[in-house]
Amino acid sequence: METLGKQPAKKKLVAVVGGGLVGALNACYFAKRGFEVEVFETREDIRKAKLVKGRSINLALSHRGRQALKRIGMEEKIISQGIPMHARMIHSPSGKQSPIPYGKTGQYILSVDRANLNKQLLTEAGTYPNANLNFDHKLKDWNAETGMMTFVKPDGTKEEIAVDLIVGCDGAFSAIRKQFLRRSRFDYSQTYIPHGYMELTMPPINGEFAMKPNFLHIWPRNAFMMIALPNLDKTFTCTLFMPFEDFEKVTTGDEVIEFFQKYFPDAIPLIGVDALKRDYFRLPAQAMVSVKCSLYHIGDKCVIMGDAAHAVVPFYGQGMNAGFEDCIVFEELMDQFNEDFSAVLPEYTRVRVPDDHAIADLAMYNYIEMRAHVNSKWFLFRKHVDNFLHFLMPKKIIPLYTMVTFTRTRYHKAVERWHWQNRVINSGLLCCATGAVFGGCYLLMIKYPISSNMLSINVEKIWDRLGALYTL
Repeated sequence: METLGKQPAKKKLVAVVGGGLVGALNACYFAKRGFEVEVFETREDIRKAKLVKGRSINLALSHRGRQALKRIGMEEKIISQGIPMHARMIHSPSGKQSPIPYGKTGQYILSVDRANLNKQLLTEAGTYPNANLNFDHKLKDWNAETGMMTFVKPDGTKEEIAVDLIVGCDGAFSAIRKQFLRRSRFDYSQTYIPHGYMELTMPPINGEFAMKPNFLHIWPRNAFMMIALPNLDKTFTCTLFMPFEDFEKVTTGDEVIEFFQKYFPDAIPLIGVDALKRDYFRLPAQAMVSVKCSLYHIGDKCVIMGDAAHAVVPFYGQGMNAGFEDCIVFEELMDQFNEDFSAVLPEYTRVRVPDDHAIADLAMYNYIEMRAHVNSKWFLFRKHVDNFLHFLMPKKIIPLYTMVTFTRTRYHKAVERWHWQNRVINSGLLCCATGAVFGGCYLLMIKYPISSNMLSINVEKIWDRLGALYTL
C-alpha cells in the first residue's frame, strides 16, 4: 500500500507593483526563490514601445548594483553593455582638463543606459515560469490587511487579485505609498531642490567619441554644472544642472550660445551651435525630488523599496544602486528569517531606513562637491592626503567615495566613519602645520638670535614660505 507523504506547502503569491528597474529586479529575486510573482506596471511594455517615456539621466552602475545583478546571473551581461569610467574629468572655463580618479587603479563605475537595463531585467523576469508580467494595469485600490488589490485595465475593466505580499516599487510618486500616509506614526518628507536638469546630446566626431570616453566629464561652475556620460553609440549624454531661475533667463538661441561661450566654451563645437539652439528649448528643465519616509512596511502584507521608499537626487550616482541593494538586503533577511514575512518586514525597515536616509543626505552634499568643491585647492589636496593614507593604511583610512561606491559598507556607517576620519586627519594636518611652524621658528632663532618681539615677524615669514609650498 502506497502512503502519501506530506504535500509541499503552496508557495505564496507576491505582487510587485512597478515594472521599472527595482520592480523588475525584485521580480527576478522572488521568482528565483520559487514564489508565484505577478508584476503590475501602469505603462505599456517598454520593450515594445516606440518611445520610452520617463527620466533618461544616464545611470552609473557601481559595486552595490553589480552585486545585486550578480545574484541573478546578470552582472556580466550588463557590464558588457556599459562603459567604464575610471575618473572624473574636470573641465575648467579655459578648456583645461584635469582627471580626479574615483579610487585605486582598476576601480571604476559603469555608464549604462537606463532603458536598455530596464528591458533586460524585464526580459530576465519573463524567463521564470512562475513570474507573470502585466502591463497597462493601473492600481486603483489595495487592502493592507487582506492583500486584496484592484487594477484598472486599458479598456476600463477592473481586475482583482488577492496576494500574500505587496511590494511597492512604483517610484517617487508611489501609489502604494499613498496608503502609508493615511496611517499614524508614518514619517514622510518630500523636498524639491531649486535646481533642475536638462539633457543635451554630444554626437560622435568622424565616428568616434568627441571626448575621452572612460571618464565622467564635469564642467563645475560653483552655482551650477554640466556633466557628460559616454554611450555605446559613441555619443555623450550631457546633463546641465542649474537653478530654475537661471534656466528661465535664457530665452533665445543666441542667448544659449552666449551662455555656453561664457561657461562651457569647449563644449560648443562638440555639441554644435545649431543643436544647442534647438535642443535647449526642446523640453523645459525637469525637477528633482528627494523623498524620505519611515516605516517601509505595513504589517506582514506590504513593503516599499527603491524610489517609492527613498527617492534621491542623482548626484552620488547611488539611486539605482541603493534600490538594487534593497533587493539584496530583503533577500538576506528572507534567508535569516526563513521567509517569514511577519519577521522580515519590520527588520527590513529597522535595517534599511537609516542607510537610505544617509544616502539621500550624501546625494545632496555631493552636488555641492561636484559643482563647487572640485574647484578648491584644499579639496584636491585633501583628496591626495586621503588617498595616500588609504594606500598606507587601507583598513584604517577609507575615503568616503570608496566606501559608498566600491563596497557594501552600510551607508550610515560610511558617513559615521567619514566624519571620524575627517576629525583625525584634520587634527593630524593641524599638528603637522603647527610643528612645522614652531620647528622653523626654533631653527631660525638658533641661526639668527632674535628678541621675542621679532618672533611674530619671523612666524609670518614662515607661513608665507609654507603657503608658497602649497601653491606649487
